[in-house]
Amino acid sequence: MTSAQLSSAPAPAPTIAVWDNPPAVAPRGTIILVVGRGEHPGIYERFGARIAFDGYRVRVVGDPTLDADAVTADIQTLLSDPDLPAPHVLAGSDAGAAFVAALAATGAVQADALLLVGLPAAADSRPAPAGTEAAAPGGAAGAPDADGEGVWAAELAARTACPTHQARLSHDPHLRRGGLATPVPSAWLADGDLSRVNVPVLGLHGTEDLISPLGPVRARYAAASRAELVTIDGGKHDALNDATHRTAAAAVVLFLERLRLGSDLPAIAHWS
Repeated sequence: MTSAQLSSAPAPAPTIAVWDNPPAVAPRGTIILVVGRGEHPGIYERFGARIAFDGYRVRVVGDPTLDADAVTADIQTLLSDPDLPAPHVLAGSDAGAAFVAALAATGAVQADALLLVGLPAAADSRPAPAGTEAAAPGGAAGAPDADGEGVWAAELAARTACPTHQARLSHDPHLRRGGLATPVPSAWLADGDLSRVNVPVLGLHGTEDLISPLGPVRARYAAASRAELVTIDGGKHDALNDATHRTAAAAVVLFLERLRLGSDLPAIAHWS
């Protein structure tokens, strides 16, 4: 390989992405987020920066469908970090949500609350909407799809309706096109029984999620004793990076502020 080829290769994606509260704002808690299939931590820059601005430290770790043990080790390291204040919220998107639900339900990790985004339904582990299954599993976002751009367009539309985020994904050299065609491990779906989770749970889910349809997901949350499900009208699979990402972030901040007051999540705002 020539030096020119070496210099043109994209730098590897970070295994952990970091967003901290502004220096003038005291830290109010920590979110540790596990990304979904095909994603990498840097994809959540917009979400991390917004939540950090409100005083919460955000750490984003990698795709557990690639290396579940490494992601678990990263989570445990972050949870024990004295510089990351409580409350500690373990979050996940897509398969990352199934993964953290399983970790919490089995007692593999201890967190103060869960945030689950686009949670797969245990009864429906279909990985992707029609037309995306043929996407190249290891293809970079900058390369042509195996069966044409139409396959990528279908996956992109299922992920998010936000044009800014669509553009970012389309030009991201580290995104794995076709990642959504990786099945969610059945063990995560079986182990992630929310009735066994004894901490508060916030779910965020788009009403137009084609990857994980809302109907079966409602049953998963209904089994939990301490879960609140926020549905985003017209929302796609990645609620944190969808067209309504500001609404999703606001819902998360309100949940965090209530959690700081106690695990029973006392109400701090009323619409009347």
